[in-house]
Amino acid sequence: MRLLQNGELDVVGRVQDASNLTLFGSVSGDGVSLPCVYKPVRGEQPLWDFPDGTLAEREVLAHDIAVAAGWFCVPPTVLRPGSLGVGMVQLWVGPSPDDDDDDDDEVDDEVEHGDDSDDLLREPVDGSGERSSDLSVPDELVAILPVAEITEGWLPVFRAREPGGGVLAVCHRDDPRLALLAGFDAVVNNADRKAPHLVAAGSRIYGIDHGLTFHTEDKLRTILWGWAGRYMPDDVVSGLERLSTWLREPPAEGGPDDRLTRAEVAALRRRVEALRRDARFPEPPTDRTPIPWPPL
Repeated sequence: MRLLQNGELDVVGRVQDASNLTLFGSVSGDGVSLPCVYKPVRGEQPLWDFPDGTLAEREVLAHDIAVAAGWFCVPPTVLRPGSLGVGMVQLWVGPSPDDDDDDDDEVDDEVEHGDDSDDLLREPVDGSGERSSDLSVPDELVAILPVAEITEGWLPVFRAREPGGGVLAVCHRDDPRLALLAGFDAVVNNADRKAPHLVAAGSRIYGIDHGLTFHTEDKLRTILWGWAGRYMPDDVVSGLERLSTWLREPPAEGGPDDRLTRAEVAALRRRVEALRRDARFPEPPTDRTPIPWPPL
């Protein structure tokens, strides 16, 4: 984390398909270089339902929540200055944005990723004692399947009809690492859990893009509704217990009180306590869309 916070930040190029200014780069120091994503506050697009200039702070707090819960489902994330001003800097996980192109996306193909990032990625605290590194990551985490072909291991989220009359379902894997992220999203009130925001790195699955979080109103929009109404697994429940304690005794600096409004902090505490009491995944709302757009 010190390297992310204090290392030399070099911008390599822009990630083209992001709604806010998102830059790919590296942080380096003491002979170590790590790939990262840099989102300057000045590049955030105005939103009607979130205060201007707050998305970076929300991304950092989302990471801190994941750490406090013992879930470690968000890549290391810090708030720091860069060439375009203060912004969110996050360890890049997964393939480089230039891996599948021919120099058309303005990202330098010569960035060396190396293995140093492994030192920053910690294992989730799993109540069952099973380490995520013991599990392989499926080739697909989210898929569109004919309803008749949904097999064990897939959970349907919503259905759509093909022009020819066939019925398809958007499904996600019944994977404990995704269930952990579903619990995390319920805590942070994530309004934008799209399929591309699920990233596999080695044997782990991470969530990224957490700017649209911590609203006082129920904003949960996610592609991970497959467990709706079911009891949460032990690692999610134990994480909620740790979060409840952490929120009663937050850090003196950089905690929720420094990054959110009083109303948002109060709403966060209420969500954690409600999830602890019920110990079930929330049900999708019926008075608004529960799915982000586009979902895939």
